[in-house]
Amino acid sequence: MFRRIGNVVVRHPVWTIVAWLIAAVAIVATAPSLPSNSDESSFLPRSYESIKAAELQEKAFPSAFTPSAIALYQRTDGGRLTAADQKDVARITSELGAKHIDQVQKVVPGRPSKDGKYAMTLVQMDSKNAGQPQQVDAAKELRKDVKDLAKGTRLDVKLGGSAAQALDQEDSSKRGQALIGIGTFVIILVTLLIIFRAPILAVLPLLLIGLVSAIANGLIAYATKLFDLQANSSISSILIVVLFGVGTDYFLFLMFRYRERLRAGDEPKQAMVNAVDRVGEAIASAAGAVIIAFLALVLSTLGFLKQMGPALAIAVGATLIAGLTLIPAVVSLIGPKVFWPSKSWQKEPENARFAALGRGVQRRPALTAVLSGLVLVVLSLGTLGFNATFDLASGSMPKTKESMVVQDEMQQAYSAGAAAPTDVYLSSTDGKPLDKAAFGAYAQKLGAVEGVANARMAQVNKAGTTADFTVTLKYEASTDKAIDAVGQVRDVAHSAAPDGTEALVGGMSSIFKDIDSAVNHDYRTVFPVAALLIMVILGLLLRSVVAPWYLIASVGLGFGATLGATVWIFQEGQGHSGLMFMLPVIMYLFVVAIGTDYNILMIARLREEAREGRDPREAAGMALRHAGPTVAAAGFILAATFATMMLAGNALLTEMGFAVSFGIAVAAFVMAMFFTPSLTALIGHAAWWPGHGDQAKPTVSGAGTGPGDASGGDGRDAVTHDPAGRRG
Repeated sequence: MFRRIGNVVVRHPVWTIVAWLIAAVAIVATAPSLPSNSDESSFLPRSYESIKAAELQEKAFPSAFTPSAIALYQRTDGGRLTAADQKDVARITSELGAKHIDQVQKVVPGRPSKDGKYAMTLVQMDSKNAGQPQQVDAAKELRKDVKDLAKGTRLDVKLGGSAAQALDQEDSSKRGQALIGIGTFVIILVTLLIIFRAPILAVLPLLLIGLVSAIANGLIAYATKLFDLQANSSISSILIVVLFGVGTDYFLFLMFRYRERLRAGDEPKQAMVNAVDRVGEAIASAAGAVIIAFLALVLSTLGFLKQMGPALAIAVGATLIAGLTLIPAVVSLIGPKVFWPSKSWQKEPENARFAALGRGVQRRPALTAVLSGLVLVVLSLGTLGFNATFDLASGSMPKTKESMVVQDEMQQAYSAGAAAPTDVYLSSTDGKPLDKAAFGAYAQKLGAVEGVANARMAQVNKAGTTADFTVTLKYEASTDKAIDAVGQVRDVAHSAAPDGTEALVGGMSSIFKDIDSAVNHDYRTVFPVAALLIMVILGLLLRSVVAPWYLIASVGLGFGATLGATVWIFQEGQGHSGLMFMLPVIMYLFVVAIGTDYNILMIARLREEAREGRDPREAAGMALRHAGPTVAAAGFILAATFATMMLAGNALLTEMGFAVSFGIAVAAFVMAMFFTPSLTALIGHAAWWPGHGDQAKPTVSGAGTGPGDASGGDGRDAVTHDPAGRRG
């Protein structure tokens, strides 16, 4: 199949390129926009209590005031607000409401802080459009207008709240994407220049993957709209890294093999056909493992991860197709001039360093396995200190953003839980009016819960069938203490509900409580399903039952080492209260999928060497010698591109960038180079049971065979079951 693909694109390179350009123009021109959403409640399914409570609130109290934006005032000198200042606040609030800004439904004054230093204006917007572009535009206009209205006064005013957070998140995302994009381009450009010493080869993948990126983003927007998935601006930053990092890996696999075929004496166009034939299954297997791991996120209960899974799978799928069609077509048009001005493509490198490493693994596989395994185990100990945080808004932008400053100042000026109170909705189960005489005792029981500052009955709906009890916690909504406290509030609210009634607990802390439960569900579901599916791919590829078990176990150790190192760096080293709640799920899928990719590279080459008649130890040494350069180059580029996410300046992408880049480095430079080959050498022929894939097979004649893989290649000739074209 891959030879047929190679023949078609090399014989018709211009038509292949034109087809890609037409597809790009059509998709980009017609794709819908991808909105940003920082509303945590939108990530949960309707079966969770916090979402049921929100739906009840909309039905029972449709006119309830829930501010989407908060203007926070204080004097420029930090002193107490004077009577004149309070008049200015009242005037600004009145004039702001008179502007009738789109999406704004009501503008009312808020209560002053206890110390008299702060005052608020509360702005209500249409809840149906929360996080959507029109409310982001409204927040932008509100921020400008409220600052203009405060000119000439002694007031300093800042705009916060969910709408302002969405605005700041969008701005932060654009800045982060620019930095990530520039960093990714520079890393790929410089690294490819060092590897090939050819400017065309360094620039070419950036241009081609840029085209693929435009198409992938359009397809993702279509899928998001078609399946009504949740969107988040952080996904765009992740996509940049995935597309350019993984795309460059596939580009490297193809170019190493193309260079190898040219060295073997193939005519340039035939060399590309043979390269696609020999490396096609390798790229497809690697992409398949990554796509399956990403699609496992569809099983998540969180909308954010449900959307991320298909999005990343689409991106990798588009990159795979480009690796088999667009890249071969363009390179076949250019020919060997793509390596200009370097002449190194005409001769085979010695790979002396990797040969020495290979000899070390060959002589002492047990010691290598123990030392590399010990490194992974020690790092994994850090997972014992893992703690999750749930404030997605503050995690998605720097603390210096205006909405984050407002959030911090409100926590100091008012009760820590006042900015996001918890609501307990008590409803009649038989449709009859509630007994108001029981309200006082019920509120008293809620107020007695540990961690609750106060509880009061706030309002009853017109029918008298639902009462809203406002519970103010002592802690900020996203903290562990608040989440624990709201769990106790739920227990008391349910158990103390009078006969004939039922209680639902809503609010941000309740949402975070449910997100915590959802993430724990994902740990029990997504992790094992992704691992099982990847093991199936490994089993089919290697025709072995034994190898997939220790390969996936080694990758699991790599995951533990990565999470442990991230905990030590950010929680212990930088004093973070915890890591973003979805980080382990995302990290697991990246590390497992890509870690398996590099393991496939190495063990396929090891099997190839075994088929040459070498014993298991010698085969492991030779595999490291020949596949090591590709693993090192691909691993370095991918780890470095993910590390650019740390430039975004927010906790979510910084933690994600470090964790994934560290995990890829561990996968490439510890697992694939040392742990996997040394384990395979120790297990010996049993590693290939029941397929006996390490036994020599008759040479298959045909085009595309030839001597040498000294370039380091992609180390995957074995997947074609063709022992020709190998170097002893």
